[in-house]
Amino acid sequence: MRNTSETSMTTSIAAPSQRDSREPMGARAPSHPAIGYAASVALVAAAAIIAFVVDHIVTAPNLSLVFVVPVILSAVAFGWGPSLVSSLLSAAVFDFFFIQPLYTLQVANPTDLWALGLLLVVAAITSTVATESRRRALAAGRAAEQAEALHTLAHAIIKSESPEVVIRAAAQALGRIFAAPAVILSESGGALAPAAASGGASPSPADMEAAQWSLANGKPTRAETYPFDQAAFDFWPVMAPASHRLVIGVRLTGAAEGRPADPDRHVELVAGYLTAALAAAAPRSAV
Repeated sequence: MRNTSETSMTTSIAAPSQRDSREPMGARAPSHPAIGYAASVALVAAAAIIAFVVDHIVTAPNLSLVFVVPVILSAVAFGWGPSLVSSLLSAAVFDFFFIQPLYTLQVANPTDLWALGLLLVVAAITSTVATESRRRALAAGRAAEQAEALHTLAHAIIKSESPEVVIRAAAQALGRIFAAPAVILSESGGALAPAAASGGASPSPADMEAAQWSLANGKPTRAETYPFDQAAFDFWPVMAPASHRLVIGVRLTGAAEGRPADPDRHVELVAGYLTAALAAAAPRSAV
């Protein structure tokens, strides 16, 4: 019975690409930040073209307001950094192409100087409001994704699934909660080996060393900190039955949104689910 269980746990990560393709959007890595900046520049260029067309068709006293649109779009879609670039670039383009003397960054007319200042003020206010709205929307979406991931894991436990299925569900839940690669390691013969993974998690030898230390000492480890400077995963030992000594690993380094403020809280929830499920399954395995 033990050999069958270990074989099943080992093969559960044999084809991670098949499982990852079914994981929700929350488990995927976010787009590269450079995309937001490039898109912001493109939006300002589009606004300049529109302003040229409008300026040649009608006399628009508030032509500078055309350049507020790319600032708002950048703030909503990409956040504060791209919106700031969009604001500064919009002011520069408006000054260079639409304020006398043309094709310079000088401002000869005080009225034009007021228009340029108004553009910067309006852009700053709107981008701040839009960025805050985006931050709240993203936070709400992340909270909903985390709640759904925990619900899915709890459902697998309630259905009295096998330990291998529960461990696999826990790894997928961790990947969704943190939108990052996650792995659950299981001890076999005194050594740790991956039992389940999500997000293409692939621990390095340095990660495995950190995980082994975490299990042996019953303490979590943090990536890229002494004495595990080369490790990319954070690890937490799971106080499960002796037949299932586990370590949870999540790669929190290199995330576009930065390191979560309190990753322990969600990891402890998943670890608690695992402990309860494996403890309940232990008597059935013995039989």
